[in-house]
Amino acid sequence: MFNLAGKVAIITGSSRGIGKAIALRFAENGVHIVVNYVRHRQDAEETARLVQERGAECLVIKANVANDEDVVAMFQQIKERYGRLDFLVSNAASGVLKPAMELSSRHWNWAMDINARALLTLAQQAVPLMLDGGRIMAVSSLGSVRAVENYTAVGASKAALESLVRHLAVELGEKKITVNTISAGAVDTEALKKFPNRKQILDTALARTPMGVLTTPDDVADVALFLASDLAKMIHGQTVVVDGGYSIRA
Repeated sequence: MFNLAGKVAIITGSSRGIGKAIALRFAENGVHIVVNYVRHRQDAEETARLVQERGAECLVIKANVANDEDVVAMFQQIKERYGRLDFLVSNAASGVLKPAMELSSRHWNWAMDINARALLTLAQQAVPLMLDGGRIMAVSSLGSVRAVENYTAVGASKAALESLVRHLAVELGEKKITVNTISAGAVDTEALKKFPNRKQILDTALARTPMGVLTTPDDVADVALFLASDLAKMIHGQTVVVDGGYSIRA
């Protein structure tokens, strides 16, 4: 149905959570996967094992996406291994959870570098390998457009990420490369465990979601698979929200 067999994808931050789910969904549809991680090697190797179980090839690369030298070296490995790239999913994210009045410039720059600027460097390296066009996706969150407690730096960086997606879409459309954002609702991942009010966030999201269930990593992966397919060839420069309707509630 999706005709993705033999294509190549890199998903940053794909050792766990949403990135892992996207890697596995792509692998199930014949896409060879580059698993990127920075700290959790054992988790990355487990993701690679599951990718290979699904019949796809897998290359595991340790690289900090906020470090330009790491990114350049990572794409050199991709070029040497595959000679091409079809899908880039910018999923790796980080940031400090603090009230705005307690943020330092280091906190701010850290969130911006990893969550927003990294996509620019990734795209600059990926585009030359997208020989027949391609798909670029960035994973964002509702904190880009809503005020979430202690989420100031991360939310601002996600808003910057979504703006960058729109500008890249304008520049890359003529190269037959689509660029879109996937904005996920409250998803119970390892990242959410860093929130001191995690249970409150999940309980509130569940109560406010019209579908009556929380968004899962697999739900986000399904949207990524759709955007990678020919069915989504005219979806470009958009933010696709997957949250069971949570964000439409007043």
